Amino acid sequence: MARAAAGPAAPRVSAPDLPDDLDEVSFQGPGAEISQAQIGRLDEEQDASRTLLTECVLDATGVDRLDLTLARLADVELAGLRAAEVVATRGTWRNVRSVGGRVGALDFGRAELASVELRGIRVDYLTLAGATAADVVFVDCAIGTLDLPGATLSRVRFEGCRADEVDTRDLRAEHLDLRGLDALSFTSPAGLRGATLATRQVELLAADLAVALGIDVRD
Repeated sequence: MARAAAGPAAPRVSAPDLPDDLDEVSFQGPGAEISQAQIGRLDEEQDASRTLLTECVLDATGVDRLDLTLARLADVELAGLRAAEVVATRGTWRNVRSVGGRVGALDFGRAELASVELRGIRVDYLTLAGATAADVVFVDCAIGTLDLPGATLSRVRFEGCRADEVDTRDLRAEHLDLRGLDALSFTSPAGLRGATLATRQVELLAADLAVALGIDVRD
């Protein structure tokens, strides 16, 4: 007899491995390499593109625009991230944790995320379009629009989160646990293949799922 499915695999998330003592530094311009440092004193529009950050704490409060395009972050903690816009397109984040804060737009387009935790953050617009994310957890996050078209998600879980709209067009998912995401709408229910939903969520989506399956629903 076939065994019942055990449910989605849990994300394998590790906290950043940080040294006890960190030097206080500021960004040195695009392409800088910074290790074992507490980074503060950011410019209002901070260009940190192509930066390599390892074993760092980044204090990004009160920034208008933080550009992390093509940046590589490993064992990094973001403390109280508050910015109008954070651009992390085509970047690589591994063992990164962000706790608290408020962001207008957070752009992970075509990024690679592994062992990343976002906890207690409010984001008006969060995009993972074309990104590859494995072992990622969202906890107690409030999201306006969650943009996932063309993303590849594996072992990604939401806990105590809510979103107004989730765009799942062309989403490729494996062990994606959406039971902890209270979403008002999904743009493409057909894109939820490979995701795990709670019974209540499926009931709310029943009409949209029927349409996606070509079922004509009439009263």
